[in-house]
Amino acid sequence: MTPVLPELVSYLESLPEPHILFDRAYRILSANEAYRRQFSPQASVVGRTCHEVSHHFSVPCDQAGESCPLARARETGQRECVLHLHHTPRGEAYVNIELVPLRDPAGELAYFIEKMEPLQMAQSTPAVAGLIGRSAAFQQMLGLVARVAPSQASVLLLGESGTGKELVARAVHEASLRAARPLVVVDCASLTESLFESELFGHERGAFTGAHASKPGLVEAASGGTLFLDEVGDIPLTMQVKLLRLLENGTYRRVGSTELRRADLRVVSATHRDLDTMVADGRFREDLYYRLGTFPIHLPALRERPDDIALLARTLLERLTPGRTLALSTGALARLRRHAFPGNVRELRNVLERAALLTDGHTVDTPQIELALDTARRRPAAPPPARGRPANPEAATHPLREAERQALADRLATHTGSRADLAAQLGISERSLYRKLRALARPDHAPHPAGTPP
Repeated sequence: MTPVLPELVSYLESLPEPHILFDRAYRILSANEAYRRQFSPQASVVGRTCHEVSHHFSVPCDQAGESCPLARARETGQRECVLHLHHTPRGEAYVNIELVPLRDPAGELAYFIEKMEPLQMAQSTPAVAGLIGRSAAFQQMLGLVARVAPSQASVLLLGESGTGKELVARAVHEASLRAARPLVVVDCASLTESLFESELFGHERGAFTGAHASKPGLVEAASGGTLFLDEVGDIPLTMQVKLLRLLENGTYRRVGSTELRRADLRVVSATHRDLDTMVADGRFREDLYYRLGTFPIHLPALRERPDDIALLARTLLERLTPGRTLALSTGALARLRRHAFPGNVRELRNVLERAALLTDGHTVDTPQIELALDTARRRPAAPPPARGRPANPEAATHPLREAERQALADRLATHTGSRADLAAQLGISERSLYRKLRALARPDHAPHPAGTPP
């Protein structure tokens, strides 16, 4: 084994973050106290390879489909950063790696020092909160978040509705130097043009009708922290120039005031709209677009990360049904993986919540998933009922219940077996099926097919 310089070992021990020292053959020569405490409290890692300790790989990372910072540093001779999934005493965790190569007196790369910083903002296993995923698309997005978070750069999150833009904005904030200060969310889509300036910048007493007292705006509330502009594509064109002034020089004025105020904040924005097209059409200022988009991050749609559906589904079921143990059958999971999920993770959550409500036992099976998906489908509007009242008044207040009845009626139309067989197919008890059939048989619903028990 390569001899270890005492000066290097002493230097590592002085560092508060977890660090290891290894040679060109990937063998760990030393690990400081912070590393031992956080990553290996029970056993020594000295003499073992870094890829075996961190990944349980028998070969280096770049030979196992991962990005290896050591291999890259040997090519470039420079510092390398990468995001990895590491094995820890608490299971797999995302770790931000910074590797620095060291040269010997002859100028050859001899040692490598690696700093490890666990990311608290994302998990690769079911968790109570935060970002969840381990697919390549998810890790690529998370790697960009980890790189930009410690900086002061403005971040623009781009992605479809339901992809978790607010969660990513929170991750950027929590991994930044401003994490101890507030994250203030501005829902731009809900603010009218007349309210936008007052809500964002605040107003003075008497600035307009109803302004009985001075009021600080959301910019002041975010002082020292992060301002998250959600759905920034909905900001009125006339207000965009005032937001641009805030981004360019950090100044603004309350409505009704001539006093110039300064803001100390970082801006993260998000939109599901195509801002490039909006700029070309004159609906979004080009200068504001470039100010907001210093560091754009694309959030992958759920269909771009199908390998994460199983992990997300387990996590969401745990969050949706506290105190109740629910699992997905193999068939149910396969059915979810075949669905396109235009509503992304938000749609997956809704489907699982409906499926959980339709499940009596401990396993969500394919029929419950089919029924949950069917109830979400938009159907053609029915013609208005006669006499000016709904054919089924309950349907007006319980659309999900009515959709469930319709799905059950469709299943009854093709079912030829017994009531017990039908209950088994739906994954519910005969008693539950009996209640549903009794509700379906009321006068405002079609009668049962012949041979079907009431």
